[in-house]
Amino acid sequence: MYQAKENRYESMKYFRCGKSGLKLPAVSLGLWHNFGSKDNFDNMKELIFTAFDNGITHFDLANNYGPVYGSAEDNFGRIMDSDMRPYRNQMVISTKAGYDMWPGPYGDGGSRKYLISSLDESLQRMKLDYVDIFYHHRMDPETPLEETMLALDSIVKSGKALYAGISNYTGEAMEKAAAILNELKCPFIINQNRYSIFDRTIEENGLKASAVRNGCGIIAFSPLAQGLLTDKYLHGIPEDSRIKRDGRFLTESALTEETLGQIRALNEIAAGRGQSLAQMALSWILRDGEVTSVLIGASRPSQITENIQIVHKIDFTEDELKKIDEICGL
Repeated sequence: MYQAKENRYESMKYFRCGKSGLKLPAVSLGLWHNFGSKDNFDNMKELIFTAFDNGITHFDLANNYGPVYGSAEDNFGRIMDSDMRPYRNQMVISTKAGYDMWPGPYGDGGSRKYLISSLDESLQRMKLDYVDIFYHHRMDPETPLEETMLALDSIVKSGKALYAGISNYTGEAMEKAAAILNELKCPFIINQNRYSIFDRTIEENGLKASAVRNGCGIIAFSPLAQGLLTDKYLHGIPEDSRIKRDGRFLTESALTEETLGQIRALNEIAAGRGQSLAQMALSWILRDGEVTSVLIGASRPSQITENIQIVHKIDFTEDELKKIDEICGL
């Protein structure tokens, strides 16, 4: 039976999520990859244990994480049952619905029918009575925003989730969602969006500024651009890389000479800071205090222990930030 380290919180920093009372660790663990039906279950346990032993209290899932759909939640539920149940009140667990989950007209989108049904199934798979955060996973132009937000409000007020969140929304859509949820007095506290040195979309579409203006937190996923912002590809494509193992999210065509040149230049800045490229990329996400937490994925426990070192070096000089922008053509 797993026994958590007593001094586990000393390794981590915790930041308040927007204006809410909830604090999240600077680094959170996402189960998007490496927790599916084809992955090694013992390794999953070691990843969860290593994260928790190092102060990572937040674990992020979605209904269709796998493959196969639902398998990440299933596996997480097995670990909750076997080892993590005594620590439930020290964990923040989130899940989502919004992308396709099951066949037919009721397993996708933003309808009240789908969101409530999906969360019921997620709770069963994870063997939980409630999640801490439940997200609508993406904007759905075919469903009135009011219906989706009312569903989130109902879910929170039913006790099946403590807080509401949205993911992959633009700044404009987030403003409208926030207005509805604020009127309902629903604790809407967080936006989850893709954000990295290579992907500044939330700066361009107003989401980042809108979240700050509304007192709402942000958690960033894909902070390493699916592995591009690491030293993994500086000398070719390793056989155990994501490109070789799973080409769904990162393909060989993404490794252009221009991109490789940018990666090499960023790696030099990281070395000057005494960080790996991955560490610097994660630190950059948290540089201005406007992002609450950065979501990492991991295939090995050592990646977690390496990445949490960023909590000691989040600050950047103006010169470093300027050089990073210049390398990215900004």
